Amino acid sequence: MSSHADTTDLRARVTDVLPGLRSDLEDLVRIESVSADPARADEVRRSAEAVRVLLAAEGMDTEVVSIEGGAPAVIGHKAGPEGAPTVLLYAHHDVQPENDHADWDSPPFEPTERDSPSGRRLFARGAADDKAGIVAHLGALRVFGDDLPVSVTVFVEGEEEVGSETLPALLAAHQERLRADVIVIADSGNFDVGVPALTTSLRGLVRADVEVRTLTHAVHSGMWGGLVPDALMTLSRLIATLHDDAGDVAIEGLHSGPAADVAYPEERLRADSGACAGTEWIGTGSAVERLWTRPALSITGLDAPKVEGASNTLVPAARAKVSLRIAPGDTAANATDCLRRHLERHVPWGAELTVTVVDTGEATDIDATGPAYDAARAAFTEAWDGTEPIDMGVGGSIPFIAEFLEAFPRASVLVTGVEDPDTRAHGANEGLHLAEFERVVLAETLLLARLAEAGRPTP
Repeated sequence: MSSHADTTDLRARVTDVLPGLRSDLEDLVRIESVSADPARADEVRRSAEAVRVLLAAEGMDTEVVSIEGGAPAVIGHKAGPEGAPTVLLYAHHDVQPENDHADWDSPPFEPTERDSPSGRRLFARGAADDKAGIVAHLGALRVFGDDLPVSVTVFVEGEEEVGSETLPALLAAHQERLRADVIVIADSGNFDVGVPALTTSLRGLVRADVEVRTLTHAVHSGMWGGLVPDALMTLSRLIATLHDDAGDVAIEGLHSGPAADVAYPEERLRADSGACAGTEWIGTGSAVERLWTRPALSITGLDAPKVEGASNTLVPAARAKVSLRIAPGDTAANATDCLRRHLERHVPWGAELTVTVVDTGEATDIDATGPAYDAARAAFTEAWDGTEPIDMGVGGSIPFIAEFLEAFPRASVLVTGVEDPDTRAHGANEGLHLAEFERVVLAETLLLARLAEAGRPTP
């Protein structure tokens, strides 16, 4: 590495900027930028402006941008040496709803440091997902100051948690400003505390509301039970056809693929998932195949009368929300068709069936080879004191990655992040592992230096 990018020197600089980064992160977390809540739209706008101010303080040319009907995003740019590669750093400033405050051990928008089984964490909504991603980018900029080894563009989105609906239009409208040789998307995580990773595959998503109707109106269960099927019983039988006896998804036509040869020990599976001691795993194949490269189907919601106060009537209609994760190599269109055909074929007793697709997202499979990926692996290995990163799949979905791959097909896309298996993103007590965060900042700093040494890719 060149002298300005000496690892020891960069480690020292990262240590120097960490207190300020921590303060900036806490200030961002206190802004309740819940994009799903229209009542907090002003908070989302305030969050975007706060990000813009932070980037401008590092010498970036900045602007808050949006597409009509979309949330505000921030674009910043700072030029590096002439002829150096351009690196686009992505994160998002909107956060998930905090839900019931009673489930939190401390106020969700008041950052609080305390112990966790794996080390000290900063707990708050957005402390990890994804305001720490923003601050990791900020840290790399702050370390280099006016001696950036590459040109850097920062793009901080404001609607990732509600599906990035206007992202394709944003990418199209600002394509030249966002064009880069390498894109770093800081919205994933590492395999474990102390084990870095590059995310190279993500499952896609099809969400649908499935309704069955057996009656035009409710009737007395004593008068008609035994002849007329109620909608709850009908829906239950239909849901039961979606998995086979082993727990594998039983929908024909869905794609499955192999996963990396990565061990996921039983004790970690139990601890990371929060599974009860007696809960058995579903499905067949290795754990990482079932989590990363095979389809999965969950029922995430039911519309049905509550048990308390339920009357003795046959329910005429019932509805479930089906969340189908699709494997890399499949398409949302194929998975939607397969799901619809299965439901139509298996709906019992002639019930009326309505399937309403709520949203979809494409799966992602990244060919993580080439100089940019070599640079990332070297930087991660240094930042984690000799522990090499693994190529990791993610069972969840980040559909916008496919948008970046489509908009910038010649760029190398690196999917990184600050999370670990116990981050609890989207849940109560979301927490950022502070020691891992320091490594993430160092890794991104080293990555920019490594990319400068690799130079711009050959056209």
